[in-house]
Amino acid sequence: MIVRTMNASDWEDVSRIYLEGIATGFATFETKAPSYDQWDSAHTKQCRLVAESDGEILGWAALSPVSSRCVYGGVGEVSVYISDKSRGKGIGKLLMQHLIEESEKAGLWTIQSGIFPENTASIKLHEKAGFRYIGKRERVGKIHGIWKDNLLFERRSSKIGID
Repeated sequence: MIVRTMNASDWEDVSRIYLEGIATGFATFETKAPSYDQWDSAHTKQCRLVAESDGEILGWAALSPVSSRCVYGGVGEVSVYISDKSRGKGIGKLLMQHLIEESEKAGLWTIQSGIFPENTASIKLHEKAGFRYIGKRERVGKIHGIWKDNLLFERRSSKIGID
């Protein structure tokens, strides 16, 4: 298995995996996959990764900016999605390790995630990767008419922004 930079030509597989995450009901507030152009404009240009084995994309990870304000230029929001058949095999851990490395190369000092409380696999992944729980946004949004909480996790770099 390799982790490599995501290309526009990967979008069909990336979108399929995203739709599998949406179908769980606890990965995102989104209810449909965006077009590639919409996704591309919402994510940072660096820190876009796929895990691939024998030509098949098994998962992906990327960062989104958290704000357009310059003070938050070193902060990114994490997305990690693993295909249904590849979950529980360490691919999320591998992608997260690479995403952390790439985020630091890109000069980010903090990466953060908003996770539904039901997504215990994602919570464990983030905790094992050095993220810490920083709070809960209660009833922050609705999905399918149901109010959902969102748990906030962040990881501060030990290499960037330490001055």
